[in-house]
Amino acid sequence: MRIASWNVNSIRARKDRIGAWLDRSDVDVLAIQELKCKDAQFPKEIFDERGYEVSFHGLNQWNGVAIASRVGLEDPELGFAEVPAFGDDPVVEARAISATCGGVRVYSLYVPNGREVDHPHYHYKLDWFRALAADVDAALKDDPDKLLVLCGDFNVAPRDEDVWDMEAFAGATHVSEPERRAFADLLSVGLTEVTRPLAPGPGVYTFWDYQQLRFPKKQGMRIDFQLASAKLAETAASALIDREERKGKGASDHAPVIVDYEI
Repeated sequence: MRIASWNVNSIRARKDRIGAWLDRSDVDVLAIQELKCKDAQFPKEIFDERGYEVSFHGLNQWNGVAIASRVGLEDPELGFAEVPAFGDDPVVEARAISATCGGVRVYSLYVPNGREVDHPHYHYKLDWFRALAADVDAALKDDPDKLLVLCGDFNVAPRDEDVWDMEAFAGATHVSEPERRAFADLLSVGLTEVTRPLAPGPGVYTFWDYQQLRFPKKQGMRIDFQLASAKLAETAASALIDREERKGKGASDHAPVIVDYEI
């Protein structure tokens, strides 16, 4: 089963590129982040035309997540247990969706950015990680052999090699010790980050900012991952960060992250 994760940074702006990528990528399941549209605006036809079922969740011009599958899509669920809300009038944002696809429970996750260290959004990010870890921990304790994978933009660079220059990130989010610890705590509930061993770095990034010519300068970050349960991780055979999709006019600032599982 080929599973991909992709922060598309506006599905409406990139629907033609997404369709063309699906035509050539041969993915069975695509976890999508940062839709930037309401449900009524979602371009469902690009998936219908290609034989994919799709479940999606968008509230406004921010955030938004989806899962598209051509191997079945069962029991879709928005969010997860105890997912925190954010804002002066707290709202549970459209940042998490899951479904069972071909026997694998697939999550599409868009972890909060954090904005600045010690900003309220930063603490919200850490709370979000804690709640997600608790939810996955409960699921794997209930069924240790469960086939499960968390796909998405985690907005954390877990290692120094995951950014082009640590000095450029001094005092910034994404590389702070609490964020890295939160990512490690998530792994500790029984997950394996399967992409790194199969597509090792350094210099293997998944995100390049649009500003300051970061992409041609190879100044990126590795913040998009697939975290698989033990039983599923055993089947991970190959991985690809599709850097080619970051090229050209109208590209997302993230590249698709693809893993082949021999299930």
